[in-house]
Amino acid sequence: MRILSVVEESVVDGPGIRTVIFTAGCPHHCKGCHNPSSWNPAGGEEIEVDEIVRRIELSGWDGVTISGGEPFLQSSELAKLVKACKSLGKNVWVYTGYTIEQLVAMHDGAVQTVLDYADVLVDGRFEQSLRDMGLRFRGSRNQRIIFLNNV
Repeated sequence: MRILSVVEESVVDGPGIRTVIFTAGCPHHCKGCHNPSSWNPAGGEEIEVDEIVRRIELSGWDGVTISGGEPFLQSSELAKLVKACKSLGKNVWVYTGYTIEQLVAMHDGAVQTVLDYADVLVDGRFEQSLRDMGLRFRGSRNQRIIFLNNV
């Protein structure tokens, strides 16, 4: 899986203390993006999903957030990561620039697996004109925090 960075201890990317995985590659190129270095799909480094899971397990935190870039550009690896995190009993949040409706319309088994296993999806592109610093866990008013059904 192409990863930009792993933040071992974050309190801004979901509730509680979390491990945050930032994936490489993003097609959205949102104006005002807080992480434009994530746009390059060849950025960061290749890390095996098992190694990422090991690092998450060693962190000891209950929560994992997967952000980007655009995590769904690597949907097969993302599905493996989310399932592994859930098997460890972790609370999993996934951030995406796609809407949930766009993800469902992809009719992609790996995308559906992520939606089936993740606890929360924060969806929608960052819209600079809708930026709101008072929002928790998102940057613009169009983005939604969607609580998903879990396996």
